[in-house]
Amino acid sequence: MFTSVDDVSARLAETGYLASPAVATTVFLADRLGKPLLVEGPAGVGKTELAKAVAQVAGARLVRLQCYEGVDESRALYEWNHAKQLLRISAGRDETWDETRTDIFAEEFLLPRPLLTAIRGDDPKVLLIDETDKADVEVEGLLLEVLSDFQVTVPELGTITATRRPFVVLTSNASRELSEALRRRCLFLHIGFPEEDLERRIVRLKVPGIDAALAESVVRVVGALRAMDLRKVPSVAETIDWARTLLALGARTLDETVVRDTLGVVLKHQDDVLKAAAKLDLDAV
Repeated sequence: MFTSVDDVSARLAETGYLASPAVATTVFLADRLGKPLLVEGPAGVGKTELAKAVAQVAGARLVRLQCYEGVDESRALYEWNHAKQLLRISAGRDETWDETRTDIFAEEFLLPRPLLTAIRGDDPKVLLIDETDKADVEVEGLLLEVLSDFQVTVPELGTITATRRPFVVLTSNASRELSEALRRRCLFLHIGFPEEDLERRIVRLKVPGIDAALAESVVRVVGALRAMDLRKVPSVAETIDWARTLLALGARTLDETVVRDTLGVVLKHQDDVLKAAAKLDLDAV
């Protein structure tokens, strides 16, 4: 998919994703080694967007498994179309059970879910397993077979093995510790909040028309907010939202009035807003 680390950076940038050297290097290695990529970091720093950008660059289909508490095999791997099976049984009332059983557990009645979808077919795919840490520990067992051998076993049909391996990205906000077995199968990448220069470039890219001085002010103030002891510090996504807000309001500078009126764009808890309003010194940043 990529010829070099520089090729990763350049092609991701064409999609609007500005990758740091560490991100570009790890993506290149994941592609070259054929290894899943586990991306950890706080919410809103671009973990999911990285998978989307890779899919766009590769001209690949993005297959997404959104993890949550209670997600199970039927949501992640496959399930049988029970309604269609019942119709088939009703239509073949004169058949023996052995004849019907062979028929209703055929490919026609199988409903593939993301993990199975990702390993079937010859078209290029990017498999995004999003917020892996929100799934139950048991779900990791399902992932191990897929990430080890890129195959899924359906008892009634046998083992389905990928003819073309997908590029796999797992994301985690580190709300719980993932198993060592899962980590061992992946390359690891941590995406934190970007350096000031990179975040400024991101803002200028994502918010066309914003003044360079205003973009710099937004990034510096967000950096000051992140240094505070807040319940939720602003993410890159919220930096971009704030820049778009200021542009929509026609603001040319960040003064105390503008900051006070728009803090709710970047801070999501009232106690954080009050703390920031009391401690933020615009002259110092």
